Amino acid sequence: MAELQDSGTRREFETGAVRDVSEGKGRCDLLPLTVVSDYLSFIERVPSVYKGIHPLEAIALYMDSEKTEACSAQEFIFYAIYTFTSWREWDSATAVLEVSKHFEDGARKYGERNWEKGIPAHCYIDSAIRHYLKWSRGDDDEPHDRAFLWNLFCLLWTVEHRPECIDIFK
Repeated sequence: MAELQDSGTRREFETGAVRDVSEGKGRCDLLPLTVVSDYLSFIERVPSVYKGIHPLEAIALYMDSEKTEACSAQEFIFYAIYTFTSWREWDSATAVLEVSKHFEDGARKYGERNWEKGIPAHCYIDSAIRHYLKWSRGDDDEPHDRAFLWNLFCLLWTVEHRPECIDIFK
């Protein structure tokens, strides 16, 4: 039986309870869990119609979609995530854990759940594509792979929860 891992550094809560530090492990509590759940369901049954579509093409098809609530529109982004994580050789759990690290970094820089306050959808697409291109080019100044996925997950959450921020559909 494996023993509990321990960094030797503790955090103490107002109640007196203590836990090992969580820094650098990701913030799964900040993940948009409904979007993550929908994504995990999608990858169990990836429709063959999407096979061979490049992630950027999938994003373009999403942007050309006229129905923000349409399942197929959401599936274009899911497919972009799926294809990218396949190229990255990440299974779904690894991809989500990597994204949770980006949520942790963002919470430290901007505050917890800052992105939920409302960011225009085009900003997520702009940033996702930029991070994808930087990852493709091999830039290592920041985790562009995680940032690409983070932007797509937050885009989908925004479409569902902040319709006033949707500014990408024709």
